[in-house]
Amino acid sequence: MKEITTEQTTDMILAACRAIIESKPYLTEVDSKIGDGDHGIGMAGGMEKAASALREKRPFPDVNTVFKTTGMSMLNSMGGASGVIFGSMFLGGVKGLSPIYTLDCSNFTRIFRGSLEAIKTRGKAAVGDKTMVDALEPAVIAMENAQQEDLISLLNIAANAAAEGVENTKKYMAKFGRAKSLMERAIGYQDAGATSVSIIFTAMHDYLLTL
Repeated sequence: MKEITTEQTTDMILAACRAIIESKPYLTEVDSKIGDGDHGIGMAGGMEKAASALREKRPFPDVNTVFKTTGMSMLNSMGGASGVIFGSMFLGGVKGLSPIYTLDCSNFTRIFRGSLEAIKTRGKAAVGDKTMVDALEPAVIAMENAQQEDLISLLNIAANAAAEGVENTKKYMAKFGRAKSLMERAIGYQDAGATSVSIIFTAMHDYLLTL
C-alpha cells in the first residue's frame, strides 16, 4: 500500500483516538508509578474531543486539516504541558506544509519529523530524558532510515521503534515532571508519554492492516 486518502487518514487518526481512550486505565496505572497519575485521564479526554471533532467536521479538504483538527482539539481540551506537547504531535508537522491530499511514506515521515522538531523546541526534551520524545524520535529516525514505499511496512517499523523506545525509558532518570524528583527511584518504570506515542503508532499500523 503506497498511499491512503484523506478520508482514510481521518479513519486512521480515529483509530488512534480509540486506542488511547481504551488504554485510559493502563496509562493511568503507568503514570501513577512515577507521575501524577493523570496522564490517562488527560490523554483520553483529549482524544475524545479530537474524535468528536473529526467525526463532526469530516470530510476534510486535505490531510493537513485532519492533523490540524486533531491537534487543536487536544491543545484546547487538555491544557497544561501534555496538551501543548501532544497537540504539537499533530499540529507541528503540518505547519507551513502545502496541502497534502494523499498520505504516502514520504509525507508521513516528513509530518512526524516536523512534529518531533516542534515538540523538542517547545519542551526542550531529548532522548534519555524519560519523556514521549524517547518513543517519538526513534520512530521518526527508523522511518527516515527505512526508505520504504509501503505504508504498512513503514508504520510497522515506526511502531516497533516506538515500543523499543518505551522499554528504554525504564533505564532513564526523569528530567521533567514529578518523576524528576524521584531521581534513581524512577529507574525501572516506563514513561507514560512515551507509552501513549507507542499506542498511537501501533493503532495507526493496525488500522492500515484492515484496508
